[in-house]
Amino acid sequence: MQTYWKTTIAALVLTAGTALAQDTATPEAGAATDQPPSRPIEGLQLGEDVNTGDSDAQAPETGPGSVYQKEISGDWEVRCVRVEEGQIEPCNLYQLLKDESGNNVAEITMFALPPGNEAAAGAQIITPLETLLTRQITLRVDGGSAKRYQFSFCTRIGCFAQVGFTPQDVASFRAGNKATLTIVPVGAPDDVTVDLGVSLSGFTAGFKSIQDTANSIAAARETQN
Repeated sequence: MQTYWKTTIAALVLTAGTALAQDTATPEAGAATDQPPSRPIEGLQLGEDVNTGDSDAQAPETGPGSVYQKEISGDWEVRCVRVEEGQIEPCNLYQLLKDESGNNVAEITMFALPPGNEAAAGAQIITPLETLLTRQITLRVDGGSAKRYQFSFCTRIGCFAQVGFTPQDVASFRAGNKATLTIVPVGAPDDVTVDLGVSLSGFTAGFKSIQDTANSIAAARETQN
């Protein structure tokens, strides 16, 4: 089936290329080259230019909105977002997850939430596009009980799960040595899973750092209100 689709797509591309070549071919000598004036068609919008500058211009890598690695906390990176002068930079914890062969498979980014919320922390987990979404994500700390989380959406980058962790979950991360994140590949037999280790080395110090930052941002917002 894959071969059939690849062949079909290739044929469509070649056909389109041939048609384009025919459309752009130089007209024969003596042939009329004047085209009749174009006429507008009701109901069709041709759009309007909205560019106000160089479309290829990129934001400075060190300007507000750019992300940088502030420090390393055990096996976690503390990443922060640069902001305007006088503001507090929001930070999160990041870890790249690898399989048993050392291949990069998934990643987790965790951020702290201010006190008073049902969730003490949130996280974004990204897995490959070939993940079986209906089997969801399973996460357990050491030998504890597992929790299952649904996927939120997929893009060309991968499939995303946006999850929340209760204070009890965060406490188990602090006390644990390793969490295991389990996903199921598309087309795999029912008993085949991919287990990815999430090291908790440095989590306690790293999470305290981003939690203090989150609390400071929340307090600043309260003051402004």
